[in-house]
This record gives sequence, C-alpha cells and structure tokens, in this order.
Amino acid sequence: MEIIAKILVGLVALEHLYILYMEMFAWETLGKKTFKGSLKDELFKPTKGLAANQGLYNGFLSAGLIWSLVITSTSWAENVAMFFLSCVIVAGIFGAITASRKIFFVQALPAILALIATLYFGLN
Repeated sequence: MEIIAKILVGLVALEHLYILYMEMFAWETLGKKTFKGSLKDELFKPTKGLAANQGLYNGFLSAGLIWSLVITSTSWAENVAMFFLSCVIVAGIFGAITASRKIFFVQALPAILALIATLYFGLN
C-alpha cells in the first residue's frame, strides 16, 4: 500500500516541477494564462525576476520530495517526505490566505493527501 503514498508524493513533486517551469521560464506566457485576472497583464514583464525566484523555491520543494522517494532508509525517507510536504502545505495555506483560495485546492490539498498517505502507509 505504500505505493499509494509514493504516487501521491511523486505527483506533488511533479506539480512543483511544473510550477518551477512556469515561474522561471514561462512567466510571461503560461504564467499570464494561469494567473489571468489575478495580475494585470502589464505586471508580468516587470515581475519576471520575482516569479523566477519563486519558481526556484518550488524546485527545491520538488527536489526534496523526489529525494524522499530514493532514500533507502524507511525512517529517513518518511521524515524527509513529511518535512517537504509540510512545507508545501504551509505555502499552500499561506497562498490561499494571501493570494487566491484556489491555491489551497491546487497546492495544499494534494500535499495534505500525500502526507496522510505517508503517515498511514509509509514509503518503504
């Protein structure tokens, strides 16, 4: 049953790789489409550097989650996954409070489900 936890952790990691790509490399195209209505179109170009910085942090979250999937020690793998999933959850809740409620459902909820599965089933 730990495969469920691994799949969920992997999906959260993939989501954050996608966010990295969007914020670091496609902010003025895909970012504009994704955040339509949240930011005025003319703000995407001047905020490109800020978005790239955010994207880098999302990459670190993804790297940590991927790392948790390749660690051979069960306790280490689970602790690393729980730490990075908790970071995603906190970021998702903060984003939902400060930017858009949609962020809770897109970012925090999948991480919450992955955390529950990791706690319940484990990773190894």
